[in-house]
Amino acid sequence: MTGNVVFSQTAQDTDRALAELDLEIDWLTQLTPTNLDAVRDGFANSNYRTMPALEYPELPSGFDTLRDRLFGLQIYELGNSQIEALLIEKQRELDRQIELVRLRGRSGFPMVAIDLFGNVDAGLLAAAEKILKTVPVNDAPAKYDTGAAQFMAAARQEMAHYHRKDDRFTFEVITDETPGTHIMTSAGDLHVAFDYELPSARIDSLIQHEIGVHSVTRFNGRCQPLAVLECGLADYDALQEGVAVLAEYLAGNLPPSRLRLLAARVVAARMAIDREPAKAIYAAMRDHSLREEAAFDTTVRALRGGGMTKDALYLDGLIELLAYLKGGGDVELLFIGKFALKQRAILQQLLDDGFLQPPALVPRCFEGTNAREAIRRVADIEIERFYKESEPA
Repeated sequence: MTGNVVFSQTAQDTDRALAELDLEIDWLTQLTPTNLDAVRDGFANSNYRTMPALEYPELPSGFDTLRDRLFGLQIYELGNSQIEALLIEKQRELDRQIELVRLRGRSGFPMVAIDLFGNVDAGLLAAAEKILKTVPVNDAPAKYDTGAAQFMAAARQEMAHYHRKDDRFTFEVITDETPGTHIMTSAGDLHVAFDYELPSARIDSLIQHEIGVHSVTRFNGRCQPLAVLECGLADYDALQEGVAVLAEYLAGNLPPSRLRLLAARVVAARMAIDREPAKAIYAAMRDHSLREEAAFDTTVRALRGGGMTKDALYLDGLIELLAYLKGGGDVELLFIGKFALKQRAILQQLLDDGFLQPPALVPRCFEGTNAREAIRRVADIEIERFYKESEPA
């Protein structure tokens, strides 16, 4: 019994087992290409007509046993129907993630990706196209004056900030030796490619995105009795990415080019699942005024595994989040762990019953009176105006 909620031993065992399986599947790492430099060079040498095949990490030993373990768990008759519903939904998502990895590079991959991350529907595509049509293009090239070492130093300071608030917060900043992989948060740790570069004006915004949202919500989920709130309930990605983009805005730097990039990712994802070739996607990205590196990166991200819609979630999640805030949605609820807005009624009830607890930490850019006022104003912004006017220096 936790609060007024029965959390049986069987339910606890199933919950922990699902969280462990989530960590083992690690689909994002398994779909991160390992030969990006060679692909970039080969694509450029072909005058952007033919992209070399993407290569991926070898599957870990025992990967083929994950499904048997997943469906060997006791999911039903757990003692609480709300917890049971959340865990059943998580089990189904993990099954799709296993299939996503198993089918990488094969013809069935896009169908599984759509099942897992959703399709690019007409409404989302129209919103993306409106952004690309109306949001100004700044032709002045951004000055990439910050390298990996400086960015990682700032990120470690941010990690230390949360550790001082709660010494259980022990995530790390890790150097990634795979070239061209940029930055990625995995299991709460921030991985930074050794060759990563960015404009100095973007440092804090990206740290708030990665650490302030992805790491902090993982930590808050770890503090809950329900372990899957740490790794993420089913379909949590859209809300996570929406909140993370909002964090960039609140941190003070979300230039028009960033919003245009999120919209371009939607277009690229749609083209990828429509089986458009790399040369067509890259050409469309360039037509939408993305610079060569961003156009290449967006094309590769859309084509990972054989065509993936995950990148459309950034804009989709932001639109959904703004609607939630406009409707008076509770901001603090967003940080209790990783979840989808569709689960908020169950989670709110579990909070009211004393089973779940308020977030142990709140992202720095969401704290204080100024942040609350900024969030109130943000809720009324049309999506095509959701940017800061100034570009990075």
